[in-house]
Amino acid sequence: MLGPDPKNKHPMEGFPQICFIKNTVSNPNIIIGDYTYYDDPEDSENFDRNVLYHYPFSTDKLIIGKFCALAKGIKFIMNSANHKMSGFSTYPFQIFNNGWEKVMPQIHEFPYKGDTVIGNDVWIGYESVIMPGIKIGDGAIIAAKSVVVSDVKPYTIVGGNPAKIIKQRFPSDIVDALLEISWWNWDIEKISRNLEKIVAADLDALRSC
Repeated sequence: MLGPDPKNKHPMEGFPQICFIKNTVSNPNIIIGDYTYYDDPEDSENFDRNVLYHYPFSTDKLIIGKFCALAKGIKFIMNSANHKMSGFSTYPFQIFNNGWEKVMPQIHEFPYKGDTVIGNDVWIGYESVIMPGIKIGDGAIIAAKSVVVSDVKPYTIVGGNPAKIIKQRFPSDIVDALLEISWWNWDIEKISRNLEKIVAADLDALRSC
């Protein structure tokens, strides 16, 4: 057995609330890795609705790695949500035209945080919110209902509003080794042969693969 077919939208037979969303996302600025799933009993295929303020003219990307577990109701706030903040009012008068377009800000006046990048093997809990330009490292865990306003290091658990570090999952030397091994980049045959070592916590065994 070499695991589920990554091209199968619903890899769990009779359980459509789990979806490998690489097969359903159509926006070219949303990039999803193999085996990353979204769990939503209402409509697991429509993951795009969770990516907010990502208009057709937006250039920023949402990049999510492989083997991520994404819970229902998570939201990614993209850069087009931002308003100019350097003046006395943040109200977007210009979008309503009718003479108000005269205060159209220059593009450099909008806060821009860059692409939002989620690593591999990341678990994002129920109804969490990820703000624009956030980078979440491989192996991180985002607790349910967290609001992530700053980058999250690999193999770190964060939670709360704003999200704070709860703990690092493993000592730093083990984290460094796991990042070097990067099992998620192995071919699926090798991953399937070594599942017991991947889900365990024996670094020597994983290194021996």
